[in-house]
Amino acid sequence: MTPFDPKPTPEGGLHAAATERNREPILAVLRGVLPPTGLVLEIASGTGQHVATFARALPALRWQPSDASSAHLTSISAWSAGVENVAPPLLLDVEREPWPVVHADAILNINMVHIAPWSAAEALFRGAARVLPATGLLYMYGPFKRGGQHAAPSNARFDERLRGEDPRWGVRDVDDLQRVAASVGFAPAEIVEMPANNLSLIFRRRP
Repeated sequence: MTPFDPKPTPEGGLHAAATERNREPILAVLRGVLPPTGLVLEIASGTGQHVATFARALPALRWQPSDASSAHLTSISAWSAGVENVAPPLLLDVEREPWPVVHADAILNINMVHIAPWSAAEALFRGAARVLPATGLLYMYGPFKRGGQHAAPSNARFDERLRGEDPRWGVRDVDDLQRVAASVGFAPAEIVEMPANNLSLIFRRRP
């Protein structure tokens, strides 16, 4: 069985259809940027479908899922049951310091910053700067603007809907993220175009 074979939703698990659509292209990028061994901390693991898939595909890495929602922790545990290189999920809110993790070789953050206040994006970079070593990286995935422009009309409509739900939310601009990243010691991001008008951003610590 491959990581992409259909799996029934486990008891106690939540299901996100978007995860099934984007997990394969995300994993293709992760294969090229993650270290061969070490600890990967996932921030905002959500349902837990991603971490279970990635851990099965990259068994030499250890995976630490986390989320700010206790309901999500239950779902993460359900999806990763039996996956030996996935640690029990941690309750982690990026804006509550200190984080319950003091070291990670890489950090993953997928589809979070547009459904959180801007202060969460700032806290994500501050925390990553504390936790990652000099060679560490922060991987981000989602819809982003570039130079103030949306990638597609659908992204603009999505941004409008998000801001209607909560004015603190919205599709973030890569330029704004770059400025915050630089302020805490990250080099400019490597940007990878992804399906459905999304981007992968790979931020590495400056030597």
